[in-house]
Amino acid sequence: MNHDPLPSPTRRRLLQAGAALSLAAPVGRLLAAPAAEGTRLLVVFLRGAYDCCNVLVPTASDFYYQSRPSIAIPRPGQPNGAVALDADWGLHPVLAPTLLPLFQKGQAAFIPFAGTDDLTRSHFETQDGIELGQALSGRRDYGSGFLNRLAQVLGAGPLHEVAPIAFTDQLPLSMRGAARVGNMALGNAGGRGMDARQTADIAAMYGQSPLKGSVAEGFALQDEVRRSIQAEMDQASRNAISAKGFELVARRMARLMRERFDLGFVDVGGWDTHVNQGGSSGYLANRLQELGSGLAGFTEELGEEAWRDTVVVVISEFGRTFRENGNKGTDHGHGTVYWVLGGGLAASAGGHVVGKQQALTAQTLFQNRDWPVLNEYRALLGGLFQRMYGLSAAQVASVFPGVAPLDLRLV
Repeated sequence: MNHDPLPSPTRRRLLQAGAALSLAAPVGRLLAAPAAEGTRLLVVFLRGAYDCCNVLVPTASDFYYQSRPSIAIPRPGQPNGAVALDADWGLHPVLAPTLLPLFQKGQAAFIPFAGTDDLTRSHFETQDGIELGQALSGRRDYGSGFLNRLAQVLGAGPLHEVAPIAFTDQLPLSMRGAARVGNMALGNAGGRGMDARQTADIAAMYGQSPLKGSVAEGFALQDEVRRSIQAEMDQASRNAISAKGFELVARRMARLMRERFDLGFVDVGGWDTHVNQGGSSGYLANRLQELGSGLAGFTEELGEEAWRDTVVVVISEFGRTFRENGNKGTDHGHGTVYWVLGGGLAASAGGHVVGKQQALTAQTLFQNRDWPVLNEYRALLGGLFQRMYGLSAAQVASVFPGVAPLDLRLV
Protein backbone atom coordinates (compact mmCIF):
# COMPACT_ATOMS: atom_id res chain seq x y z
CA MET A 1 0.00 0.00 0.00
CA ASN A 2 1.43 3.36 -1.01
CA HIS A 3 1.72 5.88 1.85
CA ASP A 4 3.12 8.75 -0.19
CA PRO A 5 3.30 11.74 2.20
CA LEU A 6 1.63 14.97 1.18
CA PRO A 7 4.12 17.71 0.27
CA SER A 8 4.23 20.67 2.61
CA PRO A 9 2.48 23.09 0.17
CA THR A 10 -0.43 20.65 0.03
CA ARG A 11 -0.51 20.54 3.83
CA ARG A 12 -0.74 24.32 3.88
CA ARG A 13 -3.57 24.32 1.33
CA LEU A 14 -5.35 21.65 3.37
CA LEU A 15 -5.11 23.75 6.51
CA GLN A 16 -6.38 26.79 4.60
CA ALA A 17 -9.25 24.78 3.17
CA GLY A 18 -10.10 23.41 6.61
CA ALA A 19 -10.09 26.91 8.06
CA ALA A 20 -12.45 28.09 5.34
CA LEU A 21 -14.75 25.16 5.95
CA SER A 22 -14.89 25.83 9.67
CA LEU A 23 -16.27 29.30 8.90
CA ALA A 24 -19.30 27.94 7.03
CA ALA A 25 -22.43 29.19 8.72
CA PRO A 26 -25.44 26.90 9.23
CA VAL A 27 -28.05 27.48 6.54
CA GLY A 28 -31.77 27.05 7.26
CA ARG A 29 -32.09 24.79 10.30
CA LEU A 30 -35.57 23.73 9.19
CA LEU A 31 -33.85 21.91 6.31
CA ALA A 32 -31.36 20.18 8.57
CA ALA A 33 -30.56 16.62 7.49
CA PRO A 34 -30.32 13.79 10.02
CA ALA A 35 -26.89 13.10 11.41
CA ALA A 36 -24.71 11.50 8.73
CA GLU A 37 -21.52 11.11 10.72
CA GLY A 38 -19.04 8.92 8.88
CA THR A 39 -20.94 8.87 5.58
CA ARG A 40 -18.74 9.88 2.65
CA LEU A 41 -19.56 10.72 -0.96
CA LEU A 42 -17.09 11.18 -3.82
CA VAL A 43 -18.30 12.26 -7.26
CA VAL A 44 -15.91 11.44 -10.13
CA PHE A 45 -16.68 13.41 -13.31
CA LEU A 46 -15.24 11.94 -16.53
CA ARG A 47 -14.96 15.06 -18.66
CA GLY A 48 -15.10 14.55 -22.41
CA ALA A 49 -17.97 12.02 -22.51
CA TYR A 50 -16.56 8.50 -22.18
CA ASP A 51 -17.77 5.71 -24.44
CA CYS A 52 -19.98 3.76 -22.06
CA CYS A 53 -20.77 1.21 -24.77
CA ASN A 54 -17.25 -0.21 -24.54
CA VAL A 55 -17.26 -0.26 -20.74
CA LEU A 56 -20.64 -1.82 -20.00
CA VAL A 57 -20.77 -3.87 -23.18
CA PRO A 58 -24.21 -4.91 -24.53
CA THR A 59 -23.00 -8.40 -25.36
CA ALA A 60 -26.52 -9.68 -26.14
CA SER A 61 -26.96 -7.10 -28.92
CA ASP A 62 -26.07 -8.29 -32.42
CA PHE A 63 -26.63 -4.70 -33.52
CA TYR A 64 -23.72 -3.59 -31.31
CA TYR A 65 -21.32 -5.85 -33.22
CA GLN A 66 -22.73 -4.77 -36.58
CA SER A 67 -22.35 -1.11 -35.60
CA ARG A 68 -18.74 -1.35 -34.45
CA PRO A 69 -16.72 -3.46 -36.89
CA SER A 70 -13.38 -2.02 -35.67
CA ILE A 71 -13.84 -1.14 -32.00
CA ALA A 72 -16.39 -3.57 -30.52
CA ILE A 73 -15.35 -5.60 -27.47
CA PRO A 74 -15.67 -9.30 -28.36
CA ARG A 75 -18.26 -11.42 -26.61
CA PRO A 76 -17.31 -13.28 -23.40
CA GLY A 77 -15.32 -16.40 -24.09
CA GLN A 78 -13.64 -14.96 -27.17
CA PRO A 79 -10.02 -13.70 -27.17
CA ASN A 80 -9.82 -10.30 -25.42
CA GLY A 81 -13.56 -10.57 -24.84
CA ALA A 82 -15.76 -8.82 -22.34
CA VAL A 83 -16.18 -10.32 -18.87
CA ALA A 84 -19.77 -11.49 -18.47
CA LEU A 85 -21.73 -9.65 -15.78
CA ASP A 86 -25.09 -11.20 -16.65
CA ALA A 87 -26.89 -12.52 -19.74
CA ASP A 88 -27.06 -9.07 -21.36
CA TRP A 89 -24.00 -7.15 -20.23
CA GLY A 90 -20.24 -7.57 -20.09
CA LEU A 91 -17.35 -5.53 -18.68
CA HIS A 92 -14.35 -4.23 -20.63
CA PRO A 93 -11.55 -6.77 -20.02
CA VAL A 94 -9.02 -4.19 -18.77
CA LEU A 95 -11.31 -3.55 -15.78
CA ALA A 96 -11.32 -7.20 -14.74
CA PRO A 97 -8.43 -6.86 -12.24
CA THR A 98 -9.78 -3.71 -10.58
CA LEU A 99 -13.53 -3.18 -10.95
CA LEU A 100 -14.74 -6.75 -11.38
CA PRO A 101 -13.76 -7.82 -7.82
CA LEU A 102 -15.86 -4.95 -6.42
CA PHE A 103 -18.79 -5.99 -8.62
CA GLN A 104 -18.48 -9.62 -7.54
CA LYS A 105 -18.43 -8.59 -3.86
CA GLY A 106 -21.60 -6.53 -4.33
CA GLN A 107 -19.70 -3.25 -4.00
CA ALA A 108 -20.28 -1.91 -7.51
CA ALA A 109 -23.36 -1.34 -9.65
CA PHE A 110 -23.88 0.07 -13.13
CA ILE A 111 -26.81 2.23 -14.23
CA PRO A 112 -27.16 2.27 -18.03
CA PHE A 113 -29.38 4.71 -19.94
CA ALA A 114 -28.49 7.45 -17.44
CA GLY A 115 -27.93 11.14 -18.08
CA THR A 116 -29.52 14.47 -18.73
CA ASP A 117 -32.32 15.41 -21.12
CA ASP A 118 -30.10 18.21 -22.48
CA LEU A 119 -29.82 17.70 -26.25
CA THR A 120 -27.10 20.23 -27.11
CA ARG A 121 -24.36 17.56 -27.26
CA SER A 122 -22.01 20.35 -26.23
CA HIS A 123 -19.32 19.34 -23.74
CA PHE A 124 -19.30 22.69 -21.99
CA GLU A 125 -23.01 23.35 -21.91
CA THR A 126 -23.88 19.84 -20.74
CA GLN A 127 -21.09 19.70 -18.15
CA ASP A 128 -22.31 23.00 -16.76
CA GLY A 129 -25.91 21.84 -16.71
CA ILE A 130 -25.11 18.63 -14.87
CA GLU A 131 -22.93 20.34 -12.28
CA LEU A 132 -25.58 22.96 -11.60
CA GLY A 133 -28.33 20.35 -11.30
CA GLN A 134 -31.02 22.85 -12.20
CA ALA A 135 -34.02 22.51 -14.51
CA LEU A 136 -33.25 22.87 -18.22
CA SER A 137 -35.95 25.50 -18.60
CA GLY A 138 -35.37 28.92 -17.09
CA ARG A 139 -32.28 30.95 -16.34
CA ARG A 140 -29.23 29.17 -14.93
CA ASP A 141 -27.79 30.27 -11.62
CA TYR A 142 -24.05 29.69 -12.03
CA GLY A 143 -23.51 30.40 -8.34
CA SER A 144 -25.44 27.35 -7.15
CA GLY A 145 -24.11 23.82 -7.81
CA PHE A 146 -25.91 20.68 -6.69
CA LEU A 147 -23.10 19.44 -4.42
CA ASN A 148 -22.96 22.79 -2.67
CA ARG A 149 -26.72 22.65 -2.11
CA LEU A 150 -26.29 19.15 -0.70
CA ALA A 151 -23.55 20.46 1.61
CA GLN A 152 -25.92 23.18 2.81
CA VAL A 153 -28.61 20.62 3.66
CA LEU A 154 -26.17 18.29 5.42
CA GLY A 155 -24.43 21.06 7.32
CA ALA A 156 -27.56 22.86 8.43
CA GLY A 157 -28.28 20.73 11.50
CA PRO A 158 -26.58 20.75 14.90
CA LEU A 159 -25.66 17.06 14.71
CA HIS A 160 -23.38 17.03 11.68
CA GLU A 161 -20.65 19.31 10.41
CA VAL A 162 -20.12 18.60 6.71
CA ALA A 163 -16.62 19.02 5.26
CA PRO A 164 -16.72 19.34 1.45
CA ILE A 165 -13.66 19.45 -0.80
CA ALA A 166 -12.97 19.65 -4.55
CA PHE A 167 -9.75 17.96 -5.65
CA THR A 168 -9.38 20.42 -8.54
CA ASP A 169 -7.31 23.46 -9.54
CA GLN A 170 -10.40 25.67 -9.56
CA LEU A 171 -13.66 25.34 -7.67
CA PRO A 172 -16.03 23.41 -9.98
CA LEU A 173 -19.56 24.60 -10.66
CA SER A 174 -21.01 21.70 -8.70
CA MET A 175 -19.35 23.02 -5.51
CA ARG A 176 -20.20 26.71 -5.92
CA GLY A 177 -22.72 28.24 -3.56
CA ALA A 178 -23.39 29.48 -0.04
CA ALA A 179 -21.54 26.67 1.73
CA ARG A 180 -17.80 27.29 2.01
CA VAL A 181 -15.81 24.69 0.06
CA GLY A 182 -12.06 24.25 -0.17
CA ASN A 183 -10.34 23.07 -3.34
CA MET A 184 -6.88 21.75 -4.12
CA ALA A 185 -5.42 19.71 -6.95
CA LEU A 186 -3.38 16.71 -5.86
CA GLY A 187 -1.46 16.13 -9.06
CA ASN A 188 -1.64 16.01 -12.83
CA ALA A 189 0.04 13.92 -15.43
CA GLY A 190 0.56 15.08 -18.96
CA GLY A 191 -1.70 14.22 -21.85
CA ARG A 192 -0.98 12.39 -25.07
CA GLY A 193 0.70 13.51 -28.27
CA MET A 194 0.45 12.58 -31.95
CA ASP A 195 3.03 10.15 -33.38
CA ALA A 196 4.23 11.44 -36.80
CA ARG A 197 6.58 8.52 -37.59
CA GLN A 198 4.30 6.84 -40.10
CA THR A 199 3.59 10.14 -41.86
CA ALA A 200 7.33 10.81 -42.24
CA ASP A 201 7.97 7.28 -43.57
CA ILE A 202 5.25 7.59 -46.22
CA ALA A 203 6.42 11.05 -47.30
CA ALA A 204 10.00 9.75 -47.65
CA MET A 205 8.80 7.05 -50.03
CA TYR A 206 7.94 9.70 -52.65
CA GLY A 207 11.47 11.22 -52.62
CA GLN A 208 11.73 13.50 -55.69
CA SER A 209 8.51 12.18 -57.27
CA PRO A 210 6.23 14.78 -58.93
CA LEU A 211 3.63 13.71 -56.37
CA LYS A 212 5.85 14.77 -53.49
CA GLY A 213 4.25 18.23 -53.23
CA SER A 214 0.73 16.85 -53.31
CA VAL A 215 1.57 14.26 -50.67
CA ALA A 216 3.08 16.92 -48.41
CA GLU A 217 0.04 19.14 -48.97
CA GLY A 218 -2.28 16.26 -48.10
CA PHE A 219 -0.40 15.46 -44.91
CA ALA A 220 -0.35 19.14 -43.91
CA LEU A 221 -4.12 19.31 -44.32
CA GLN A 222 -4.53 16.05 -42.42
CA ASP A 223 -2.32 17.38 -39.61
CA GLU A 224 -4.35 20.60 -39.42
CA VAL A 225 -7.60 18.64 -39.11
CA ARG A 226 -6.11 16.37 -36.45
CA ARG A 227 -4.85 19.36 -34.46
CA SER A 228 -8.32 20.87 -34.63
CA ILE A 229 -9.91 17.65 -33.36
CA GLN A 230 -7.24 17.28 -30.66
CA ALA A 231 -7.85 20.87 -29.52
CA GLU A 232 -11.55 20.12 -29.09
CA MET A 233 -10.76 16.91 -27.22
CA ASP A 234 -8.34 18.71 -24.90
CA GLN A 235 -10.79 21.56 -24.29
CA ALA A 236 -13.51 19.05 -23.40
CA SER A 237 -11.37 17.97 -20.43
CA ARG A 238 -11.41 21.52 -18.97
CA ASN A 239 -8.03 21.10 -17.28
CA ALA A 240 -9.18 17.98 -15.43
CA ILE A 241 -6.42 15.64 -14.32
CA SER A 242 -5.45 12.87 -16.71
CA ALA A 243 -6.38 9.27 -16.00
CA LYS A 244 -2.65 8.59 -16.30
CA GLY A 245 -1.29 8.62 -12.78
CA PHE A 246 -4.79 8.80 -11.31
CA GLU A 247 -4.06 6.06 -8.79
CA LEU A 248 -1.58 8.24 -6.89
CA VAL A 249 -4.10 11.08 -6.78
CA ALA A 250 -6.90 8.71 -5.76
CA ARG A 251 -4.88 7.31 -2.86
CA ARG A 252 -4.16 10.84 -1.65
CA MET A 253 -7.87 11.65 -1.88
CA ALA A 254 -8.71 8.53 0.11
CA ARG A 255 -6.41 9.46 2.97
CA LEU A 256 -7.87 12.96 3.11
CA MET A 257 -11.46 11.74 3.00
CA ARG A 258 -10.78 9.08 5.60
CA GLU A 259 -9.40 11.64 8.03
CA ARG A 260 -10.95 15.02 7.25
CA PHE A 261 -13.44 15.39 4.38
CA ASP A 262 -16.74 13.64 3.71
CA LEU A 263 -18.04 15.21 0.49
CA GLY A 264 -15.63 15.23 -2.44
CA PHE A 265 -15.44 15.97 -6.16
CA VAL A 266 -12.74 15.20 -8.73
CA ASP A 267 -12.72 15.40 -12.50
CA VAL A 268 -10.70 13.23 -14.86
CA GLY A 269 -10.19 14.24 -18.49
CA GLY A 270 -9.25 12.54 -21.74
CA TRP A 271 -12.49 10.80 -22.74
CA ASP A 272 -13.38 12.56 -26.01
CA THR A 273 -12.48 9.74 -28.41
CA HIS A 274 -13.34 10.89 -31.95
CA VAL A 275 -10.30 9.20 -33.49
CA ASN A 276 -8.64 5.78 -33.04
CA GLN A 277 -10.54 4.92 -29.89
CA GLY A 278 -9.50 1.28 -29.91
CA GLY A 279 -11.37 -1.74 -28.60
CA SER A 280 -10.03 -4.27 -26.11
CA SER A 281 -6.72 -2.41 -26.38
CA GLY A 282 -5.76 1.07 -27.47
CA TYR A 283 -6.36 4.60 -26.25
CA LEU A 284 -9.67 4.14 -24.42
CA ALA A 285 -8.59 0.83 -22.93
CA ASN A 286 -5.48 2.48 -21.50
CA ARG A 287 -7.52 5.27 -19.91
CA LEU A 288 -9.97 2.76 -18.44
CA GLN A 289 -7.13 0.70 -17.02
CA GLU A 290 -5.72 3.79 -15.31
CA LEU A 291 -9.14 4.85 -14.02
CA GLY A 292 -9.85 1.36 -12.68
CA SER A 293 -6.50 1.27 -10.89
CA GLY A 294 -7.27 4.64 -9.33
CA LEU A 295 -10.69 3.60 -8.06
CA ALA A 296 -9.34 0.31 -6.70
CA GLY A 297 -6.50 2.22 -5.04
CA PHE A 298 -9.00 4.62 -3.49
CA THR A 299 -10.94 1.76 -1.89
CA GLU A 300 -7.79 0.07 -0.64
CA GLU A 301 -6.31 3.25 0.82
CA LEU A 302 -9.59 4.23 2.45
CA GLY A 303 -9.65 0.98 4.41
CA GLU A 304 -12.41 -1.56 4.92
CA GLU A 305 -14.14 0.22 7.79
CA ALA A 306 -14.36 3.63 6.08
CA TRP A 307 -15.25 2.00 2.72
CA ARG A 308 -18.43 0.56 4.28
CA ASP A 309 -19.69 4.13 4.78
CA THR A 310 -18.48 5.53 1.45
CA VAL A 311 -20.21 5.90 -1.91
CA VAL A 312 -18.39 6.79 -5.14
CA VAL A 313 -20.46 7.92 -8.12
CA VAL A 314 -18.80 8.04 -11.56
CA ILE A 315 -20.58 10.25 -14.09
CA SER A 316 -19.97 11.91 -17.48
CA GLU A 317 -21.73 14.65 -19.42
CA PHE A 318 -23.19 12.32 -22.05
CA GLY A 319 -22.45 9.11 -23.92
CA ARG A 320 -21.20 8.59 -27.44
CA THR A 321 -22.68 7.42 -30.71
CA PHE A 322 -23.68 3.77 -30.80
CA ARG A 323 -22.08 3.35 -34.21
CA GLU A 324 -18.38 3.96 -34.74
CA ASN A 325 -17.41 6.80 -37.08
CA GLY A 326 -15.13 6.82 -40.12
CA ASN A 327 -12.09 7.56 -37.94
CA LYS A 328 -12.54 4.41 -35.84
CA GLY A 329 -13.82 6.51 -32.98
CA THR A 330 -17.15 7.73 -31.67
CA ASP A 331 -18.88 11.11 -31.65
CA HIS A 332 -20.98 13.05 -29.15
CA GLY A 333 -24.01 11.09 -28.01
CA HIS A 334 -26.76 11.22 -25.39
CA GLY A 335 -27.39 8.55 -22.73
CA THR A 336 -24.49 7.07 -20.79
CA VAL A 337 -23.71 4.69 -17.91
CA TYR A 338 -23.22 5.81 -14.31
CA TRP A 339 -21.17 3.75 -11.86
CA VAL A 340 -21.96 3.52 -8.16
CA LEU A 341 -19.33 1.97 -5.88
CA GLY A 342 -19.36 1.48 -2.14
CA GLY A 343 -18.77 -0.98 0.66
CA GLY A 344 -22.35 -0.63 1.86
CA LEU A 345 -24.36 -1.01 -1.35
CA ALA A 346 -27.66 -2.81 -0.98
CA ALA A 347 -27.72 -6.50 -1.93
CA SER A 348 -30.34 -5.74 -4.59
CA ALA A 349 -28.00 -3.23 -6.30
CA GLY A 350 -24.38 -4.22 -5.68
CA GLY A 351 -23.18 -6.71 -8.27
CA HIS A 352 -26.03 -5.84 -10.62
CA VAL A 353 -26.88 -3.66 -13.59
CA VAL A 354 -29.82 -1.62 -12.30
CA GLY A 355 -32.33 1.02 -13.36
CA LYS A 356 -34.70 1.25 -16.30
CA GLN A 357 -33.33 -0.61 -19.32
CA GLN A 358 -34.24 -1.70 -22.82
CA ALA A 359 -32.69 -3.71 -25.62
CA LEU A 360 -30.26 -1.83 -27.84
CA THR A 361 -31.43 -2.17 -31.44
CA ALA A 362 -31.70 0.09 -34.48
CA GLN A 363 -35.30 0.79 -33.46
CA THR A 364 -34.57 1.78 -29.86
CA LEU A 365 -31.66 4.18 -30.44
CA PHE A 366 -32.33 7.80 -29.60
CA GLN A 367 -32.55 9.79 -32.85
CA ASN A 368 -31.15 6.72 -34.61
CA ARG A 369 -27.68 7.32 -33.14
CA ASP A 370 -27.42 7.25 -29.32
CA TRP A 371 -28.36 5.52 -26.12
CA PRO A 372 -31.65 6.99 -24.83
CA VAL A 373 -31.88 8.50 -21.33
CA LEU A 374 -34.26 6.43 -19.21
CA ASN A 375 -32.78 7.28 -15.79
CA GLU A 376 -32.61 11.08 -15.48
CA TYR A 377 -29.55 11.98 -13.44
CA ARG A 378 -31.13 14.45 -10.99
CA ALA A 379 -33.88 11.99 -10.10
CA LEU A 380 -31.29 9.21 -9.82
CA LEU A 381 -28.94 11.18 -7.57
CA GLY A 382 -31.85 12.58 -5.59
CA GLY A 383 -32.98 9.05 -4.78
CA LEU A 384 -29.44 8.04 -3.83
CA PHE A 385 -28.95 11.05 -1.54
CA GLN A 386 -32.33 10.45 0.05
CA ARG A 387 -31.27 6.95 1.07
CA MET A 388 -27.68 7.82 2.02
CA TYR A 389 -28.56 10.70 4.30
CA GLY A 390 -32.19 10.06 5.23
CA LEU A 391 -33.34 13.24 3.49
CA SER A 392 -36.96 14.31 3.47
CA ALA A 393 -38.78 15.20 0.25
CA ALA A 394 -38.26 18.90 1.05
CA GLN A 395 -34.54 18.38 1.53
CA VAL A 396 -34.19 16.52 -1.76
CA ALA A 397 -36.12 19.33 -3.44
CA SER A 398 -33.66 21.86 -2.06
CA VAL A 399 -30.84 19.98 -3.82
CA PHE A 400 -32.74 19.20 -7.05
CA PRO A 401 -35.76 21.54 -7.27
CA GLY A 402 -38.85 20.09 -8.91
CA VAL A 403 -37.48 16.55 -9.16
CA ALA A 404 -39.23 13.37 -8.02
CA PRO A 405 -36.48 11.09 -6.63
CA LEU A 406 -35.85 7.83 -8.46
CA ASP A 407 -35.25 5.22 -5.75
CA LEU A 408 -33.10 2.43 -7.16
CA ARG A 409 -32.39 1.15 -3.61
CA LEU A 410 -28.67 1.53 -4.19
CA VAL A 411 -27.83 1.72 -0.47
